[in-house]
Amino acid sequence: MIITKTPYRISLFGGGTDYPDWYLKNGGEVISFAIDKYLYISCRNLPPFFKHKYRIVYSKIENAKKISQIKHRAVKEALKLYSDKLENSGLEIHYDGDLPARSGMGSSSAFVVGLVNLLNNYTMQEISKRKLALQSLFLEQKILKETVGSQDQIAVSYGGFNSIVFKKNGDFKVMKILSKESTNEFCENLFLVFTGINRTADFVAKTYVSKLNNKNKPNIKKILEHVELCKNFLEKKNYDDIGLLLNETWSQKKSLSKIVTNHKIDYIYDHGIKNGALGGKLLGAGGGGFLLFYVNKKNQNRFVERFKSFLLVKVKSAEKGSEVIFNDKKN
Repeated sequence: MIITKTPYRISLFGGGTDYPDWYLKNGGEVISFAIDKYLYISCRNLPPFFKHKYRIVYSKIENAKKISQIKHRAVKEALKLYSDKLENSGLEIHYDGDLPARSGMGSSSAFVVGLVNLLNNYTMQEISKRKLALQSLFLEQKILKETVGSQDQIAVSYGGFNSIVFKKNGDFKVMKILSKESTNEFCENLFLVFTGINRTADFVAKTYVSKLNNKNKPNIKKILEHVELCKNFLEKKNYDDIGLLLNETWSQKKSLSKIVTNHKIDYIYDHGIKNGALGGKLLGAGGGGFLLFYVNKKNQNRFVERFKSFLLVKVKSAEKGSEVIFNDKKN
């Protein structure tokens, strides 16, 4: 059996500039960090006592005789890529996550990264963080043809608090900009509020990715300006200024598409601002999932009291990216 552990992530600034439609023409940069909430994927040889050869367990349970019969697209296409390296015996794959899927925490990309890491180790292939990110990007963007950005796969492959720069030639560079201790100090001011809305990021993203052109350049350039401001605030530990900046970047994000937000999300966001939050944003492509709020310590008791009917989540830094936490194939 092999088990991989892959962190979710929080994207702070630069979202939108990590889509190939934008950065292959203009370049891009995002600031994000991996958090101490994880997605686990395990696999083992399936003994030859069953009618099926593959068993996939997630929110559903699939039993299939052939890879082509598997309905979970990411699993099916990943197994196709590794089919020539897989043993003739069957395979059982289980998925478990600390946070719900389709909630803006990068769960789809974290799943792909964890799965790619799993299959590389299962087939006895060593893989670097960079190669893991690139293989995961290839699977999501080229094979599955999902409308997704490129930051999540990199963020959860590497771990830590980083600036990720996207170059016009398609390359990327990861630079750690905050230590674990400083990240956790910053995180003391953060709250995740679950909106109760699950959505498909690919659907929401399609409404604005095709519009990343001259018409939206002022919005995207403003988003990139926020990246530079954030790095400056982090260096000086002006964390409250980052909270205020989140409020401004949320306004820019909403202008990209009408379905990024809705009445329920706007109500929760306004409720947070009225009760002590300096700023915040909806995580992920939009449409639902988790709202991130920045609340300094003097206002946190009031904020928590006013949000007692909501699901609040506190997070810390995850310095390690996707990793194998159990592997008995090497023994």
